[in-house]
Amino acid sequence: MSSDPRVFFAAERTLLAWVRSGITVMALGFVVAKFGLFLTLILSSSTASKTAANHLHQSSSLSSLFGIALVIIGVTIILGAQFNHSRYVQTLPPEDVPKLAINWLSSLLSFSIACVGVLLAIYLVFA
Repeated sequence: MSSDPRVFFAAERTLLAWVRSGITVMALGFVVAKFGLFLTLILSSSTASKTAANHLHQSSSLSSLFGIALVIIGVTIILGAQFNHSRYVQTLPPEDVPKLAINWLSSLLSFSIACVGVLLAIYLVFA
């Protein structure tokens, strides 16, 4: 049976696509969380009524919660993709796994981005 490294590299591309999707969801969460703050600042600078300002502050809190949830979902996507990739690579025959110089690099990438996402969620909670 001949070696076919394309199977392994296809798994690597799939992992990177999931990581990219997770980063996108985290970025969307950050934008959603900060957009509520932006609306609150715009309304507070204008001459609006107290009830409208109070209502916007409540919706700002809701957008912050939704943004934090999206960041956590993005982190979960990345960690799930890494787990799935690791399990899949373990099922490949040894001749299909190329001898990489740094075979743990994709795991480092995934976990690093997931840690940044967790830090981003913590920042959004306390900001």
